[in-house]
Amino acid sequence: MSDALHFLTVSEAAGLIARKEISPVELTEAFLQRIEAVNPMVNAYVLVTAERALNDARRAEREIVAGHYRGPLHGVPVGIKDNYDTAGIPTTCHSHLHVDRVPEKDAWAVAALREAGTVLLGKLATHEFAFGGPSWDLPFPPARNPWNPECYAGGSSSGAGVATAAGLAIATLGNDAVGSIRQPAFFCGITGLKPTYGRVPRSGVVPLAFSLDHCGPMTWSVRDAALMLRTIAGYDAEDAASVAREVDDYEAALTGDISGVRIGVIRHFYDGDEHAGPEVKAAMDAALGVFADLGADIDEVTLSSLHDYSACCMTIMLSEALAIHERDLKAHPEKYGAVVRDRLTLASQFSGADYVQAVRLRRALAAEVARAHERFDILVTAGGYEPAPKIGEVEKFYLLKRPLMTTPFNATGTPAICVRNGFSATGLPLGMQIAGRAFDEATVLRVADAYERATGWKDVRPQI
Repeated sequence: MSDALHFLTVSEAAGLIARKEISPVELTEAFLQRIEAVNPMVNAYVLVTAERALNDARRAEREIVAGHYRGPLHGVPVGIKDNYDTAGIPTTCHSHLHVDRVPEKDAWAVAALREAGTVLLGKLATHEFAFGGPSWDLPFPPARNPWNPECYAGGSSSGAGVATAAGLAIATLGNDAVGSIRQPAFFCGITGLKPTYGRVPRSGVVPLAFSLDHCGPMTWSVRDAALMLRTIAGYDAEDAASVAREVDDYEAALTGDISGVRIGVIRHFYDGDEHAGPEVKAAMDAALGVFADLGADIDEVTLSSLHDYSACCMTIMLSEALAIHERDLKAHPEKYGAVVRDRLTLASQFSGADYVQAVRLRRALAAEVARAHERFDILVTAGGYEPAPKIGEVEKFYLLKRPLMTTPFNATGTPAICVRNGFSATGLPLGMQIAGRAFDEATVLRVADAYERATGWKDVRPQI
């Protein structure tokens, strides 16, 4: 199978399908062949639903031939992170505790993709319960970075990042409590969008942290993220955080024009509070130069320390994760991997007062970012410190040893996208975050798309 098929973007595949230049069945068969050949090297999938995929593809083909074209996702092969419920298909959360769990109902976002006519290729690797990994004592091996399989793919939406980068799915779904969409996007060189809290319903997604969890798309291009978001955004009364708000036409926002957009650079997150490596700093400087060339107005902005945002977010995440898992952890500790057990044991050291103070700090930090957005339309910072480390060198408590650059926008609940902005000398991807006001994903996507168009990074794919 040629790269022309398995490295298609959503918009490219949609055009070919709509013009009947390729059939959903032909495309799906090509992806199933690709998965069979490549997945053993990168472990992106924990379950390949080949029969379901072919049935989905045949149905899509019949509908399209009959003139019932549903839109740009019709007949497009996708993969789903294995903590999204899928009716009649196991949702294991990569854990022995749930290894035999088969939901009766699709998660809201999965149902939205099904209604859009997508083809389900299978379930994707995750850290255990979107929390513990990389781990080797779980039912499935950890996903590996397609740019170098000896390297870490990021977490917890590791399989989604790998499948998207390696041409094992055209688009995927991930979720993000402290960076689980954007960290794999950074390490795997893809586009990962964390929408506003409440923009995408989380019903049917096994939770990690009630007040931090976000669902979002992981794609190769920014345009694909816009197409996916328009499909999965909406309101669901079953999700208490869901917001009844009109869904924008995100693709229409991708004008390529960002002249006059006010961009605030949070440089101290990666060169002050903590210090990213020289390649990340150089990539950020070059990206800011591209924004300037495109006519954006750029200035630096100072917020509270990255350490404050991270401590706030981690205290809330650990406390809420323990609340979710405490009963099962006490009853069946042997069914959890060591990484999750030890992290949750650490979480038990927090007091109720610690949690309350973190929630109070969160309000102050969110207000601070809202004030910054009175001056700036967009905030920009790095997506991480260094290119992907070797997978065997990732420590159990790495989440707490150095603050994640992604946590500020989980604390605030505001939208943030990670897009590639270069490569290291060793050929590993680098990335930056572009963040915006609550429910202004349209501007976030517009700025990210304009940058992507002005650079050639999306033309470079991993060769496995």
